[in-house]
Amino acid sequence: MNAYGGLVVGIGSDLVEIPRFRLALERRPKLAERLFSDDERAYADRFREPAPHLAARFGAKEAVMKALGVGLWKFAMRDVEVVRLRSGQPRLALHGKAAALAEARGVTGWELTLTHSDFMAMAVAVATADPAAPGPDA
Repeated sequence: MNAYGGLVVGIGSDLVEIPRFRLALERRPKLAERLFSDDERAYADRFREPAPHLAARFGAKEAVMKALGVGLWKFAMRDVEVVRLRSGQPRLALHGKAAALAEARGVTGWELTLTHSDFMAMAVAVATADPAAPGPDA
């Protein structure tokens, strides 16, 4: 169980090299639209340098895949969205196939942390389940 009383279903982390990620975005102008929601791109565009913020969000999407125990492309990257609470805390919103996969695995909540420097971005995602809820095999 975690500190909030939920069971930990899975943990995922990802580390993204920002210069390499920036180069990929520059070389493929439509890549950001394929990977990120309109709101994620708008958030990153508020900064002088959006690449670190997008790299952290890309890391979150991969961390979710790892927490769910699946490989790349089991669902669209846009099916995982980083949203922000009023406090600024990042949270996850899952849509489409990602949401269905999480539900099938018994995931009822997520914890997320993001950080970045000038060169690296990191995300850690923890999938949780309500101990009172029936499991995926119920």
